Amino acid sequence: MSHLDAFLKQLRLQGKSAKTLEAYQRDLMSFGKTLIELSDDYSPEQKEALQTAHFDQAWLLLGSFSGWNRVAVLDVQTFVGQRMQSGIAARSLARQLSALRTFFDYLLAQKVVTHNPAKSVKAPKQPKPLPKSLDVDLTAQLLNQPINSESTWQAVRDQAIFELLYSAGLRVSECAGLDLSPGLDALGQGWVQVLGKGSKERLAPVGTQALSALTAWLKLRSEHANADETAVFVNHSGKRLGVRSIQKALDARTLAVGLPTKMSPHRLRHACATHVLESSGDLRAVQEMLGHANLSTTQIYTKLDLQHLAKVYDSAHPRAKRSTPISNSKLKITET
Repeated sequence: MSHLDAFLKQLRLQGKSAKTLEAYQRDLMSFGKTLIELSDDYSPEQKEALQTAHFDQAWLLLGSFSGWNRVAVLDVQTFVGQRMQSGIAARSLARQLSALRTFFDYLLAQKVVTHNPAKSVKAPKQPKPLPKSLDVDLTAQLLNQPINSESTWQAVRDQAIFELLYSAGLRVSECAGLDLSPGLDALGQGWVQVLGKGSKERLAPVGTQALSALTAWLKLRSEHANADETAVFVNHSGKRLGVRSIQKALDARTLAVGLPTKMSPHRLRHACATHVLESSGDLRAVQEMLGHANLSTTQIYTKLDLQHLAKVYDSAHPRAKRSTPISNSKLKITET
């Protein structure tokens, strides 16, 4: 049995799924073809045969490769360079490097090789995905729901949560973790105090609509919260409401109002940041509001803002018939 087949057998015994095994096999095949192409041990005819062979046949040919102990870091780097030139996505390349590291760790354990040449090779940085923001009209459709004396206490609570997530740009964990004190100590001045990432406290703004919804909930809270409970938002047992329960409530609201998109608490946070930035252009203010430690984290919203600008420009400007969209790739914001 070849080292490749033995490796896959071990993965199978570890309970890896068929799709995972197929992915490993494809990734090792890609690397193996590169190795043989670089090797002097194979004739041009053999190399051509490997490149043109059916996958199963090529796998058998690759199984005869005996130079695993001679594979160097430079070989892995060459493979990475070729894959990048071919246009492979950074995420896919990171997965392939992970497969190589795992394979060479196996060969190390079997004493076939004396080092792991893939261990020190880093994958290219993956581009940060743009947040999936929600436009103002869809946000209004989600939040502008009638809450009155006939509404259940859960509906009043959920309205306060949704308004607060959007108004203050809170993380869902920050919302669930909000306490009466010190969380609401400055509510009268239009602020809530939250505990963010890294146990950093910050004040987040509360708009008029959110303040109204939160006030309505606080009038009912004492009837449903346990006497010793400090959380602002509680469940049917009178204890702190969990993150998952907030997501479920938002799922139910999304379905009830007929939104044509999947919603999450984080999308409300994104919507808050995007709408504030579109209106003000003040990146620093958005950074402070969201509790980002680094301005670079907040800069991703400038890409959303330029996308919005590009759409408006294309639809409104009489000479906006361009063959290529406005690019954000050259946008640089200097932190001062």
